Amino acid sequence: MQLMWVSGPTGRVRKISITLRTVSIAVGILAALLVAAGGILHFVGLRIAIEARPDLARALGGVLTQAEQDQIESAYKERLQAIQEKLQTTSDEIIQIQKLKDRFMDLATPSAVKSQVPGGNGKGGPHKLPELKVQKDVSLIDALDSSLQDMTEFKKSISEINALWEKQLTWLNSLPTGIPVKNNYSLSSGFGLRLDPFLHTMAKHEGLDFSAPVGTPILASAGGVVSRSGWDSQYGNIVEINHAEGFKTRYAHASQLLVRVGQTVKRGDMIAKVGNTGRSTGPHLHYEVIRAGTHINPANMIPKSAN
Repeated sequence: MQLMWVSGPTGRVRKISITLRTVSIAVGILAALLVAAGGILHFVGLRIAIEARPDLARALGGVLTQAEQDQIESAYKERLQAIQEKLQTTSDEIIQIQKLKDRFMDLATPSAVKSQVPGGNGKGGPHKLPELKVQKDVSLIDALDSSLQDMTEFKKSISEINALWEKQLTWLNSLPTGIPVKNNYSLSSGFGLRLDPFLHTMAKHEGLDFSAPVGTPILASAGGVVSRSGWDSQYGNIVEINHAEGFKTRYAHASQLLVRVGQTVKRGDMIAKVGNTGRSTGPHLHYEVIRAGTHINPANMIPKSAN
């Protein structure tokens, strides 16, 4: 197709050839311009709508105003802050429980072995709860990232503290700090020099005597392994138990033995019954605590109540 252009009666005649390819190119360029113009108008329209009609903007474009975004972020930060504060409260409560546990460990641990308490003198050792800081003037993303790090460290610290406490309790239960007689007893003879009931001369008494009726349960004062269970001419029916930290306990004059050599026992297990066997003037338990071959006053191993 050709178009002729004449500029005036005597003007020059100009011819323009229009082909299908030319039309296609022109239509394509026009369409691109229309799309671009439409996009610009849509963007400008949404910006105006966001400021003037936010409800219409949401319906047309699925967007939120900056004010609405700030409001949502503020709400989430408030919730996050509440979680952080609750976590901090929990941390403070655990610290108080830890202090109470440390006090208990201090009272329950014999002075001779206080330096051997797992974890550093029963004070929790290096395992401490992380400080939790509530951050207000930071972005939501930064606050979330910080909180996740705090919670991860908090969980790790709790696991470490729990493992340490279990280790300390197991260690404490392995020490001869328990009462070896169950109920209905009285202390009839202490540790040290006394008048021998048979020879009527001063002699060293290397344990404590608990007077109790025949058949009264005799209990292991700590967990350990039975190293002796049988008859002795002086002690009568006797049980000996090996414990942690080089301790050994001896239970004498029993009427009946209930454990065998090599048997593992726990604190409070009944190992024998009170009797009057061997060199004895009446039914009682003769109880000794030995460490590395040296006799220790059993009274010094029994926890004292707080003053």
